Amino acid sequence: MMDMKRMRRPQQASPTADPENDGALRAAFEATEKKPPPRLVRMRPATVLVILFSLCLVLAALSGANRSFPLQRFRPAWPGILEAALGGSANGTPPSFSARKDKLLHGLLAAEFDEKSCLSRYHSILYRKESPHLPSSYLLEKLRKYESLHKKCAPNTELYKKAVEQLKSGRGSQSTECNYVVWISYSGLGNRMLSIASTFLYALLTNRVLLIDSGSDMADLFCEPFPESSWILPSDFPVNEFTKFDIKTRTSYGNMVKDKAISNHVDSGSTQSPPAYIYLHLSHDYDDYDKLFFCEDDQKVLQNVPWLLLRSNNYFIPSLFLIPTYDVELRNLFPVKDTVFHHLGRYLFHPTNSVWGLISRYYQSYLAKADERVGMQVRVFEEGAGPFQYVLDQILACSLKEKLLPDLNSQEAVVLTPNARSIALLLTSLESGYYEKIRNMYWEHPTATGEIISVHQPSYEGFQQTEKQTHNMKALAEIYLLSLTDMLVTSAWSTFGYVAQGLGGLQPWILLKPENQTTPDPPCRRAMSIEPCFHAPPLFDCKAKVGADTGALVPHVRHCEDMSWGLKLVNLEEW
Repeated sequence: MMDMKRMRRPQQASPTADPENDGALRAAFEATEKKPPPRLVRMRPATVLVILFSLCLVLAALSGANRSFPLQRFRPAWPGILEAALGGSANGTPPSFSARKDKLLHGLLAAEFDEKSCLSRYHSILYRKESPHLPSSYLLEKLRKYESLHKKCAPNTELYKKAVEQLKSGRGSQSTECNYVVWISYSGLGNRMLSIASTFLYALLTNRVLLIDSGSDMADLFCEPFPESSWILPSDFPVNEFTKFDIKTRTSYGNMVKDKAISNHVDSGSTQSPPAYIYLHLSHDYDDYDKLFFCEDDQKVLQNVPWLLLRSNNYFIPSLFLIPTYDVELRNLFPVKDTVFHHLGRYLFHPTNSVWGLISRYYQSYLAKADERVGMQVRVFEEGAGPFQYVLDQILACSLKEKLLPDLNSQEAVVLTPNARSIALLLTSLESGYYEKIRNMYWEHPTATGEIISVHQPSYEGFQQTEKQTHNMKALAEIYLLSLTDMLVTSAWSTFGYVAQGLGGLQPWILLKPENQTTPDPPCRRAMSIEPCFHAPPLFDCKAKVGADTGALVPHVRHCEDMSWGLKLVNLEEW
């Protein structure tokens, strides 16, 4: 219950308090707490009115200057105090405060949801700084139109039932009112989130409805993203051999073109009706025929097919930016090219209440009170039992070289002050060895500059267990926790890190992949953008029908820092 005496107590700001410094805020708060409450003074009504009017002017000035003095800036450091002062509670109910005007992330999120059914959707603003990347008005309009389409064509609607009956007949139709793209569950959690976002953007570009095959291990991970409708593919969907779909499947687009079961020449004059569905094999092992998906003529063929079933473990969005048909639309949707996953990820992926409980409890317990939070995602692809010394050397070399963590002082004792700056290091890894070594290092030795370092690792599962529900829940919680940090270090080739940087809008330092069990030099490199990397792009010029370097066709699609043949989006318009 709120202490009304404390609320009546006048706040006397310290003359040295800096509103941008959490430590100064803490000192000012603690200094105020130690002072005895002043005696109540009877004031004339006119005096009260003058004071109230002055307070209104001050609040208005602060509201207008919210970018230089944002409430979110210091909220994470004192969530309990601020929530109590602003009317919140400890049971997960969001406080009522002015920043809630942005609970929709500048219009990115729909407002029709019940907050209690998915706490993370509107509560994430309490844990994350406001993003500097604003969605375009065109994207917001497109999302609202898509939500209306999804509601009209979602499972259990008459239009959905009609489309399923047509699918059962084995015949396609060019006049179908609702067209669909079905995402097939496949691969690890990071890969899944990247491929779902890619498939959703493709649905936006082609006016299709996205449905998700949740599989057996994705239940209770994500809230429904679309109002008043579901994106989950019903269990009685007539095509049920998803687990058998692979590069050899005869109904894949690549194989149908190869076998001449379908023509990919739009000017062929064929009167053949389109198939009821086509399987799109866009996984890492796809061949040149499958890669025709990224060619303009082939997209014109696919637009006539009512059901597309898509299986991928890739973030294939960069290659969508190379299809001329979608160029103008993509420019309108994303004027800032390297924010695609940032916006789509925050729109689509809201952890369920059970996962949000893991996230919020851990954050409040170990990260909230730190002056600075550093995230570090360590993924080692080497075989054998770790931890590996050369990987630990690489982590430390990067952290110290880029001044992400302070160096040690092993020569003399350091006298800590009560207001010493605190840094919380959040480390995620499948094993605990790197966490233990770094934790012991900062426990046994003081830092050279006097900071207090706390090291935390939520879990260490030993090995990836994609088919295990609790493993996926912990993985999603750790991805989200990494996205809440102030600075981020990720591992090369890891989609886990890509998702975290995209959700958080963080431009990470990437630990480059070691060769021959040797620490790379340099140990890490700053990413060009916050976008993920497309690991297996087609290297083909659709117009010239020859092999080509697709990372050199347009300035905003470049090769990745951590994978020389991969593609990623950057915010460039000219070479």
